[in-house]
Amino acid sequence: MTAPLTHVTVLLEEAIEALAVKADGVYVDGTFGRGGHSRLLLSKLGPNGRLLAFDRDPQAIAAAGNIDDPRFTLFHAPFAEMGEVVRGAGYPAVDGVLLDVGVSSPQLDEAERGFSFRFDAPLDMRMDTSRGETAAEWLDRASEREITEVIRDYGEERFAFQIAKKVVAARRERRIATTGEFAALVREAVRTREPGQDAATRSFQALRIHINQELEQLALALPAAMGLLVPGGRLAVISFHSLEDRIVKRFMKAEANPDDLPKNLPLTAAQLPQPRLKIVGKPVKASAAEVAANPRSRSAVMRVAEKLAA
Repeated sequence: MTAPLTHVTVLLEEAIEALAVKADGVYVDGTFGRGGHSRLLLSKLGPNGRLLAFDRDPQAIAAAGNIDDPRFTLFHAPFAEMGEVVRGAGYPAVDGVLLDVGVSSPQLDEAERGFSFRFDAPLDMRMDTSRGETAAEWLDRASEREITEVIRDYGEERFAFQIAKKVVAARRERRIATTGEFAALVREAVRTREPGQDAATRSFQALRIHINQELEQLALALPAAMGLLVPGGRLAVISFHSLEDRIVKRFMKAEANPDDLPKNLPLTAAQLPQPRLKIVGKPVKASAAEVAANPRSRSAVMRVAEKLAA
């Protein structure tokens, strides 16, 4: 087993500050990870406050075992299910929701998880290793067209078709079972790459996003969070690449400006759709000091919105 690097929580102080935490409030941390945000949030709560956290990763669930706090509850579930899970736990509404989306540092740094081409390991890539199809299993059955679409759409890779052809040809000889085998095929197919970036980077990102349905989960989680928030409650979302951030930006903009209707409709102001969210401040990025200390924070963007009264 590869020893994981120390996990550093991105935008730690900024995220908790964005939630405007009330001492007796109820909050959701949709991505517990190794608990950085959760621990700081708990420190802001009084005895009647509550924190409900989610994670798909069994290793994250295990890491939460050392939090002995009656105000804290962790659910082994994807954050897209927060609406039904939180209400089922007896909380009809919450005061804030934090989502820190994408892959976590421990997942990248542990070779056996299969997220990184830095190690030659089983090509797994599942965030929840207790269920679902591995990346190797999917590559073994997917059509050339499906592989092309995933790598093109989720990796924004212009050599997606060439990579898919390589994969389909290679698997006729034997199954592509390891990260090293997949990375080698990608590098053979990608003719040019940006300086300093490994040719396999985009394809690994694409495969990971697809296997874990990351964008679909995010698209479901945002309205679920919206439905849980009390008026004045805050939604803070940290994303790490443009595909995630685009979903968050469009959702918040649509909820803050819902009256994008054809002109000259015979409607009064009272009949127009009313905004349900107010965007709070500008997108927040990691400071130069944080990026220097933790280069993985470089691409982080946090967007914050507040729910308006009906």
